[in-house]
Amino acid sequence: MRRPVIGLTLDYETGGGFSNLPWYAIRENYCAAITRAGGLPMLLPHEPDHAALYLDAIDGLVVTGGAFDVDPALFGAASRHKAVTTKDRRTAFELGVTRGALERDMPILGICGGQQLLNVALGGTLIQHIPDEVEGALPHEQGNPRDEPGHAVRIEKGTLLHRVTGMDEMLVNSAHHQAVKDVAPGIVVDALAPDGIVEGIEDPRRRFCLGVQWHPEYAISEGDEAIMAAFVQAAAAR
Repeated sequence: MRRPVIGLTLDYETGGGFSNLPWYAIRENYCAAITRAGGLPMLLPHEPDHAALYLDAIDGLVVTGGAFDVDPALFGAASRHKAVTTKDRRTAFELGVTRGALERDMPILGICGGQQLLNVALGGTLIQHIPDEVEGALPHEQGNPRDEPGHAVRIEKGTLLHRVTGMDEMLVNSAHHQAVKDVAPGIVVDALAPDGIVEGIEDPRRRFCLGVQWHPEYAISEGDEAIMAAFVQAAAAR
């Protein structure tokens, strides 16, 4: 039985650590989660001009997270918070491949920074630094290990996320200092943290277009496994 091919975006460093030359990277558990859910992972180097060619070769797209931010200029911000760091070529590629996937109604899963990029690609904006913009915010950059929950989220009934997980509340791991601010037109908020931070978005106009602010690839709950399985199943149905 053919496994759907799932494209995963890569992180990038100019040098140091793994190699003194520029290198790509991805955590193994992203690929393991896709494989476990029945997909075949394909890693996508940052070639903005080749976004359409990559999309021709895959059935679903995962926009992964990373320790960097979307340039605030891309969502119309007049200033840039001092905590913001960017990876411009990665963002250019991810915007290109995401917008192409949206045009094709290809299944998309945005994870952590991938959710934020998805919201920007669809016309929304971001909170640049949660501690400075949200009074009484939870510590969304959790100090405990990523394979442990940091806080709960409430899942909105009637949403794709609720149908997929079958849960009204999930315990999630959290690793972000930015978040969705103005939700893109037509997009539904499907999960909220207790402090009001948007933890999940979806586009009901498309077959499967979901962003989650946490990292389901760690599989810390049955809901995480259900998200990955539903995404791969949607890709298989193309």
